[in-house]
Amino acid sequence: MILTANRIDLLHQTIQVVTLTVQDGQIAAIRSEERIDPELPYLLPGFIDAHVHIESSLLTPCQFARLAAVHGTVATVSDPHEIANVLGMEGVQYMITQGKRVPFKFFFGAPSCVPATSFETAGAVLNAAEIDFLLQQEEVRYLAEMMNFPGVLADDPEILKKLDSAKRQRKPVDGHAPGLTGDAAKAYFAAGISTDHECFTYSEALDKIKLGVTIIIREGSAAKNFDALIPLLADYPEQIMFCSDDKHPDSLTDGHVNLLVKRALNAGYPLFSVLRAACLNPVVHYGLPVGLLRENDPADFILIDNLSELNVLQTYIGGTLVADKGVTLIPDLRSSHPNQFRCQPRTPEAFRVTIPAGATHLQAIEALDGQLITNRLSIPLTSGMRLPDTGPDLLKIAVVNRYDGTAPPAIGFIHGFGLKSGAIASTVAHDSHNIIAVGCDDESLCKSINILIKTGGGIVALTEEETQLLALPIAGLMTDEDGYAVSGQYTKLDNFTKQILQSTLTSPFMTLSFMALLVIPSLKMSDKGLFNGELFEFTPTFLTKKP
Repeated sequence: MILTANRIDLLHQTIQVVTLTVQDGQIAAIRSEERIDPELPYLLPGFIDAHVHIESSLLTPCQFARLAAVHGTVATVSDPHEIANVLGMEGVQYMITQGKRVPFKFFFGAPSCVPATSFETAGAVLNAAEIDFLLQQEEVRYLAEMMNFPGVLADDPEILKKLDSAKRQRKPVDGHAPGLTGDAAKAYFAAGISTDHECFTYSEALDKIKLGVTIIIREGSAAKNFDALIPLLADYPEQIMFCSDDKHPDSLTDGHVNLLVKRALNAGYPLFSVLRAACLNPVVHYGLPVGLLRENDPADFILIDNLSELNVLQTYIGGTLVADKGVTLIPDLRSSHPNQFRCQPRTPEAFRVTIPAGATHLQAIEALDGQLITNRLSIPLTSGMRLPDTGPDLLKIAVVNRYDGTAPPAIGFIHGFGLKSGAIASTVAHDSHNIIAVGCDDESLCKSINILIKTGGGIVALTEEETQLLALPIAGLMTDEDGYAVSGQYTKLDNFTKQILQSTLTSPFMTLSFMALLVIPSLKMSDKGLFNGELFEFTPTFLTKKP
């Protein structure tokens, strides 16, 4: 194959016409000319999502690749800890095996925190010996996000063994330290951790950059930190990467890393700085075998129409054309359906709540649109108070252990979802993926949960009259159905939740999935009870005095 286009050379920061010869999946030769031809398309290295959980797209690696390649993405740095929390080593191997079936570059990490904490019930445990085994595999590129930052700071022996394994194998360690600053941040990153994708303020990210940390700017379906953090690109282009972290199929259909590139360029940031973050820095940081448009590199690149609109015309991976003018050429493959689901149906009585005698205040979670963090609300209890109550948007939240059919549900209260009727529920509940639900009444709450128990996993929204369900038969997290069809199903479900149930959230199901993520403050809900993510301990729902 021979291509002539304007090459954007990120290593030398030049743009000039080249004739590219590709043989056997590699760039065999490059002939350059000292000019730019505006009539020709532009050739540049492919985009890389520097931190993503493929499972959060609700799609298998194959289906994810089919959607992402259309937007110029050629590779992902992928943490499979979602499926690992359900299926352990079997889940990690499933992701690696499925990723190899398609012409797309998935680079998986060894999940460092399975389970994420000891305060919830997960389906599996990956100990230090198993992490060491994974890190010895050539296909496992890094130690995935170290969410247990209290364990790092406390020199937890098991955590230290995992970090030592990564050091011995000379593989990078991803960080996860939301809000961590000062001496605690210094100690955390001094343990050998080199990135963080959890910053939500400029000042926090700047402090970490000054410690030598690479900041991964996240813009997913729920957590959106691009606007707050993109100013860092002006002064620290060598320490910035882009990621989605968690992206639902409807969002992935609309765009991927390409959208962040466009936004950064439209905001006035230099072309080479933006493309360095999107294409070059992940290759350098993780040592990825992804081509950078040099002779003898893998032929991984994209063609775009111009430098103002950056519309992706074609995507090549290993010399194979995988997307052409908005149409995916990656095959639509099916897979096996591994799962773990040991849960029995419940009755509405299981979700009843009685206010204890002497209680004066209610602790409730406040969900924040576009953020993974939550606020902790203290609400005075009054005579005749209704719980739940759609008026003040004080709804009931429940988490049901899906690995033990006899465990009672954990129940609390939440503000911010805005539902006026019915309930929503999901088996995508980071990170242990028990069943999580928010509802306006016990009957709806129970019904939504029982539907998922019967289905073996999925997401559901319902009223008394209508039910919308997207089944996720693979670990209760993914489906192998056509990604575009799944995107359409999800859009219908999302619209139903917003229009009929009247949720006020931009991405209600993505937000719901993070209400069980205990390592992100402030209040979250475990299958064992209400959890304070700042103190890292359980906290009561009802208080005898205001905290």
